[in-house]
Amino acid sequence: MDAKRVGRRIKAFRKLKGYTQIDFAKELDVSIAQIGNIERGTKLASDEFLELIAKKLSVSKREIIMESFDNEK
Repeated sequence: MDAKRVGRRIKAFRKLKGYTQIDFAKELDVSIAQIGNIERGTKLASDEFLELIAKKLSVSKREIIMESFDNEK
């Protein structure tokens, strides 16, 4: 799984939902730095955290990671 692609997808979905990084971090009860690291792809979220992110963004985890898997062929 490509952390940078996953991060870009999370950022895109976050923006579509109208969340700032600050608001999203508060919603997930994590630091802004953690959200920034995930969105930049410097850290990959755990499966459990990806599920939580997906739930908050009203998308499936698959939608978040799908592009990443498709481009790894």
